[in-house]
Amino acid sequence: MSQQIFIGIDFGTSGCRACAIDEHDNIIAMQQQPLPEPLIKQGHVEQDANLWWQNVNQLLDRLFQQVDTSSIRSIAIDGTSGTVLLTDEGGKPLCPALMYNDSQCRDEADAISAIAPENSAAHGSSSGLAKLIHLYKKHPEASHALHQADWIAGMLCGNFSTSDENNALKSGYDPVTGCWPEWIEKTGLDRQLLPTVVKPGSLIGTITKALAKQFKLPQQVRIIAGTTDSIAAFIATGACCIGDAVTSLGSTMVLKIISDKPVFSPQHGIYSHKLGQHWLAGGASNSGGNVLRHFFSDDQMREMSSQLLPDIDTGLDYYPLLTPGERFPVSDPGYAGKLTPRPASDSEFFQGLLEGMAMIECHAYKKLQQLGAPYPARVFTAGGGSKNQPWRQIRSRRLGVSVLTAKQVDACFGAALLAKQGAITG
Repeated sequence: MSQQIFIGIDFGTSGCRACAIDEHDNIIAMQQQPLPEPLIKQGHVEQDANLWWQNVNQLLDRLFQQVDTSSIRSIAIDGTSGTVLLTDEGGKPLCPALMYNDSQCRDEADAISAIAPENSAAHGSSSGLAKLIHLYKKHPEASHALHQADWIAGMLCGNFSTSDENNALKSGYDPVTGCWPEWIEKTGLDRQLLPTVVKPGSLIGTITKALAKQFKLPQQVRIIAGTTDSIAAFIATGACCIGDAVTSLGSTMVLKIISDKPVFSPQHGIYSHKLGQHWLAGGASNSGGNVLRHFFSDDQMREMSSQLLPDIDTGLDYYPLLTPGERFPVSDPGYAGKLTPRPASDSEFFQGLLEGMAMIECHAYKKLQQLGAPYPARVFTAGGGSKNQPWRQIRSRRLGVSVLTAKQVDACFGAALLAKQGAITG
């Protein structure tokens, strides 16, 4: 049998990436494409969806030059969570898309707050539902309410009436009952606009004849339901079992764990995504790399890492935050953190900061356990901090479990794994 190829496309905050994998999950090609900055207009953050499609075309054109297109079996897309748009019956956008970080729909958020259950992820002015209500007021003639990944998948296969469980969450979809709840009608949004929701990895269509001809693809190439960019990145790490957790150490610290039951804690911003037969719960701390880079350069941190004593605590007991306010595991907008006393030794201060973040990570997973999730059996780690071996030792000692560096962290790789899943089972 000839090689089979599966394609994942990731739409992030500043660009899009695509990768091709084979049946053994080896990456055989990867391309990336920068996206124009969204427009900030009268407080809204918006972008012309046609720019997405132009970039997809350019991205795939370059990627397909690196692979045997006759061997491509499926394509899946992930997109930014909460980025939405309205289209006509044929999928033509009726207005610019409102981006994930648009948070100006306060009146709509108030209307949702008055009727939505406390555990719904549709609360807040940046929710997908708040933005869809806002757009629908201006375009009552709309036929489809879609998320970024939905629309791009629709452009590939002509199906503009399907979404996935993860992208639909912030638009009010109830993952526990598996349906769009009736209370959405009370917001003024016509539920008939909302897409049919399927599991990530489900078949939603096949490539259009025009695109098959354009890219020299087999006409049976499957278009597979994707997910959000953050969940695609989680899938990419290889975490797959109950108790598998991923800590992403970027500017802030984001933690997710696979649970056998959904976990909700609105005050901590915790909602549960469906992930196959399991659930994905997590939270985010304001501590992270932004604190480290406030005090030290990357070169300084690399040099000091060799001086760390990961098996001996400094006893400094920091809670590293630059400004007041914490989300998780503490939920307090005025929480001040702790960065004193500062020892004379920079390397000791650096180790104290790392220990403080390890303490936050440990408390966060214990808080998730208190809320109903399992305690981690193992932690995959991603982000810049994942490369620091002494820090991993400090974290492993605090957590009491193995801390592993994820082999893959690119969301497009996670999307490609969904494409492969859909080609086999869809």
